[in-house]
Amino acid sequence: MDKRSSSTQLKLRHLSFRLLQVYVQVVRLGNISAAARALHLTQPTVSLQLKKLADVLGEPLLESRDGRMLPTLIGNELYRAACDTLSRFEDFDAFMQQAKGGSVGHINIGIVTTAKYVLPRILGAFYRQFPQVKVTLNIGNRAHVLGRFERQEDDLYLFSHPPSGDNVLSARIIKNPLQLIAPKDHWAVGREQVNFNDLKNERFIVREPGSATRLMFESWCSGQGITLSDTMQIESNEAIRLSVASGLGLSVISAHTLQEGREKPAILLVMGFPLESNWYLVGRKDRRLPYAAMQLVDFMAAHLAECIEPEWVAADISELAMHFNQAPQTRS
Repeated sequence: MDKRSSSTQLKLRHLSFRLLQVYVQVVRLGNISAAARALHLTQPTVSLQLKKLADVLGEPLLESRDGRMLPTLIGNELYRAACDTLSRFEDFDAFMQQAKGGSVGHINIGIVTTAKYVLPRILGAFYRQFPQVKVTLNIGNRAHVLGRFERQEDDLYLFSHPPSGDNVLSARIIKNPLQLIAPKDHWAVGREQVNFNDLKNERFIVREPGSATRLMFESWCSGQGITLSDTMQIESNEAIRLSVASGLGLSVISAHTLQEGREKPAILLVMGFPLESNWYLVGRKDRRLPYAAMQLVDFMAAHLAECIEPEWVAADISELAMHFNQAPQTRS
């Protein structure tokens, strides 16, 4: 590479969008005065910009013919390159406007296992309105999703028991009652006001340690001074539902999971049940929430009752978007 070529490349770094915009406008209108009016600049300013551009490239770019400013051979190639560059950045600007509006982008969501039964219904409706927003679901029990929260691996989370701490931002969105279920031929089916003490010696099928459903059930038993004598651990809601329907034991399970599957166990009318639980939409105050994720929050606040049964929607859902919008560092 000769010195002249190297020098030209160094000078090209001094090109600016404004110089290119001025040059393109002059070529298109063929007149400096007309270009100045279109750009809301003075004629001397435009002339100075053209001189600076020619100095940067070290070549004449325009020549006057028949009263019009026309590009030279090099000037014509610069015009094509400038149009291409400015057009690409116009596309980028349009994309930025879409991104800031939340209509494009990607959202990572960490959800507890039971939420997989209801969140797709919300996301399906969201996708129909915002088809260019991609969503990745990361599903696990509470301990798994809590780890993802601590490592800041997702934008939003869905917990039945949100984590604690100064950086936690949470809002209740969906009721998640925990029902006590039994095989359809169980002696307590159809009876009202069954006392749990009459059931405590039966086998109970429970989720794995770390499950929020298990934590809540065990906490309730502890509060009642009850100790279960026979438990069996299964790490799948589907397997628990099938096992109970098949007569393997009793269980406490999210009411939302009972909507799925062909095997339908019976719900027992036991005093103290259903246990009141909720799902919380959770974010981090110390993590910027992407525009697309904020769009999902706004969508839930406005349309959640259209996506799931209205009786399951938390009463304070209308405050959801306001709650997240007021969070520090939510947007930048």
